[in-house]
This record gives sequence, structure tokens and C-alpha cells, in this order.
Amino acid sequence: MAKNNYIIPIFIPHKGCPHDCVFCNQKRIAGNVLETTSEDVENTISEYLKTLPQGNHHREVAFYGGSFTGLSLDKQAELLAPAYSRIKTGEVKGIRLSTRPDYISDEILAFLKKYGVTTIELGVQSTHEEVLALSNRGHHKRHVDVAVELVKKFGFSLGLQMMVGLPGDSKERMGQTVKDFIGYQPNFVRIYPTIVIKDTALEELYETGQYIPFRMEECVELCKTALLSFQEYNIPVIRLGLQSTDEIAYGKSIVAGPYHPAFREMVETEIYRGLIEAELEKCGPTSIKAVTIYCNSREASKVAGFKQANKSYFMEKYRLDYIKIKACGEVEGGRVMVKVDK
Repeated sequence: MAKNNYIIPIFIPHKGCPHDCVFCNQKRIAGNVLETTSEDVENTISEYLKTLPQGNHHREVAFYGGSFTGLSLDKQAELLAPAYSRIKTGEVKGIRLSTRPDYISDEILAFLKKYGVTTIELGVQSTHEEVLALSNRGHHKRHVDVAVELVKKFGFSLGLQMMVGLPGDSKERMGQTVKDFIGYQPNFVRIYPTIVIKDTALEELYETGQYIPFRMEECVELCKTALLSFQEYNIPVIRLGLQSTDEIAYGKSIVAGPYHPAFREMVETEIYRGLIEAELEKCGPTSIKAVTIYCNSREASKVAGFKQANKSYFMEKYRLDYIKIKACGEVEGGRVMVKVDK
């Protein structure tokens, strides 16, 4: 039986971070969560273990919702202890948490190692100094450089989080962040478009015209470039776009910005459109009557595009009689193979 990965999520309040980043309203994102206790952690793990499949699967406890290492060491120990006890029994394989780059030190990492933490995600967001300053991040790129080196030295799996479209951001500045991330050689990356959330400093900047969020088309194009760059260097992007919740939706917490629950699908639609277009352009100006696209079965829905957008695009642009997508094994020489009838 194939081994699957399962996450047991533990949400902690926004107590680990004293900074008010312009984009952040943690109460709305994480909900009005009461202070999490060791009993809460134990109960959550127990409930999840009752429902998760038995067997040799990879189960991780993941702490979300705050800068974990900004908490006191006593509080960190209180929250980690129930998870670590499950590691010792073999019921859980690891612990992951997220924190700020400036909340990393030799002392903290040695402490986390002792409690069985295996993965650390750093909320970097950008490596451009002006973007960091305008976003009120409270840290500099040098903090990121040091934190990345230390996390890797201690043998943790390293995740990096970036945001696209922060105040002062641009195509060039975002591109530099991507290059820096590639240079850090993380185990994985998360990419989040910047969204204007209610009751944040960013909402005030937006309402007064001092901040203009990226348009959806612009953000999709930038994230497409970033995703392709990370894929070129075999760096997994495990999330692309903000996760939908009861609060994260237009008409609720979201005021403006390139939010869509299927954002990753939209980005991947553009990637495959470009691949198919490149193959069709090789055919020259000769009229094309029909197109058959061969791809891996896992990629078929991406080839068709979000809401069949790619099929519609090519049908209209080339005035095709039909377009077929045929799933097959691995495609030699690339992600898609295009056959045309003239």
C-alpha cells in the first residue's frame, strides 16, 4: 500500500509576533481563536488519529497561525510536548511550524530539535529591502540569509513563504525574490498573492489610493513565471494562492486583490496554454483543422484549462473543427505532445 502524507493542524493565536504587517489581520485569517493549551494540542491530535488511516503513513503535526518561535520557550515547550510524545510512540513522524526569519537562533533551533521538530517554514515574503520596509515586516534580508543558513545547518527541512504584490513590489523585485529563494535551495515554497483584508493597514492604504493591488491577470502571469522558475530547479511549490475559508472570500474579509479559490489552476492553465501554443506555432501559417493533445493523465485537466479555458481559447483562435485531449503515460520530450490535422 502506498504511503500517504497527513497533516494534523494546530492553530495558535497571533501571539508570537509583535509586528503589525500591513497585510495582516490574524484574527480574521485564523478566526477568533482562544489561547491554545497543551490539552488542546493533545485533544486535536487524538481526534485526528482516530480518523486517519492506520499503517505506515507519514503523519505530521503542523502549528499554524502565528510566529511560533516568538512565543516564550515555556509556551513552546507546552505546545510541543504532546506532539513530541506521539513521535516517541511512532504515531506521528514529525512536527512542522512557521516563524519569522528574525526569530531564529542557535538556541531556538537546538530547543526545537530536542522536541522533535522536523520542518521550519520562514515567512520571508520578499527579499527586497524597500518592500519589507513598506510592508512593516520588521526584518531585513540579512535576517533571512542567517536564518536559512542556521535552519539548514541544524538539519531541518526548510520551507519559504513569499508574497506577490506587496507595497512597493514589482515584476523585477518579485523576480529577485524568486532568484534569492532558488539560491537558498529550500525543500519547498509557498506563494501567496497579496490580498487586501478588512481591518488592516493595507486596507487604509488601499482606500486612500496609496496602494493598488496587482490585477488578476498580472498576478497570474507573475506567479506563472515564479512557478516555472522553481520547477526548473526542482523546488516544489506546495501552495499557490490563499486557502479558502469561511472568512477568506469576497463580501467577507476580502476587500480587494487577486483572490480566487482556484488560483493555482488559473496559473497552470496559462503554463499549458504557452506549451501548446509553442507546439502549434511550429506548424507555421498553414490552416489547422483539428488538434489532438497527448499528455500525462495527471495533467489532463490542466491542459484543458480552468473551466476548459484552453480548449475554448484554441478552438476560437484557430477556428478548429475539434480539439481532443488524450491522457497517456509519460510524454517524451516534454509535458505535452501536439498532433494537428490540416
